Amino acid sequence: MAGSRADLRANLTGWAFVAPALTLLGLFMAYPILWSLYMSFQTGKGMNFKFGGMSNIYRLTQDPVFLRALSNTMVFLVVQVPIMIVLSLLFAAALNNPKLRGRAILRTAIFLPCVTSLVAYSVLFKSMFAIDGVVNDSLLFLHIISEPIRWMIDPFWAKVLIIMAITWRWAGYNMVFYLAAMQNIDPSIYEAARIDGVPARARFFKITIPMLKPVILFTTVLSTIGTLQLFDEVNTITASQGIGGGPADSTLTLSLYIYNLTFRFMPSFGYAATVSWVIVILVGILSWVQFQVAKDR
Repeated sequence: MAGSRADLRANLTGWAFVAPALTLLGLFMAYPILWSLYMSFQTGKGMNFKFGGMSNIYRLTQDPVFLRALSNTMVFLVVQVPIMIVLSLLFAAALNNPKLRGRAILRTAIFLPCVTSLVAYSVLFKSMFAIDGVVNDSLLFLHIISEPIRWMIDPFWAKVLIIMAITWRWAGYNMVFYLAAMQNIDPSIYEAARIDGVPARARFFKITIPMLKPVILFTTVLSTIGTLQLFDEVNTITASQGIGGGPADSTLTLSLYIYNLTFRFMPSFGYAATVSWVIVILVGILSWVQFQVAKDR
């Protein structure tokens, strides 16, 4: 009897310790999630909404702006994430070489962009890639182009600019994970491969990459989530007259569209919540696919 009372007291004490954290999680995470799910079935403008059933879901299929935002987001995801992952791996492999001089400076230089302000670096990119910016001036001086590239006016080059900006900022972030994982690989494995005559390229693809698979999966999932939530860059770099996502919605993303539906256009909270759940579903599906592809066979 005394033992059961002691166990009960210990359980109550444990719950008392975690209760404040659980309360905050419920208040600031669980409740907003459930409320957004409830709102996704509401229709109307502003706070004048009513239950609309599946009407918001039907509206998604008929909304050309949503379809454009979805296609733009998927383009950024399919193109930018693989490029960034490959660059991060190459940077990590190069900076893991103990014979490379100035490794500490190079690591800092590559990692530094990811700790800069999102808005600050977006404004910097917008200035550098302007019609009369330093990038066009340099390309003209080197005779690589014959006329300035309209980076923020042409739909194709606007997408390229966003992809370059995201890659520049986040490649160093992923590089740190790969570099840490590479330094934890037993050097005797590489030494044995060298003795067996395995060339450096084969060692990278047959030893390094397989042993980094859990870290590659982790960074790929994080990068996928981040790209699906892409907002700051397109809202700042391609902004025209205070409206981002241009030109002609060619860089509009799902997150920016949610912002427009909520704050820039006539507020449609129910439809904005429905679009936000599209991101949740995409994150879940793509993460599951990546886990299935990367799992051990």
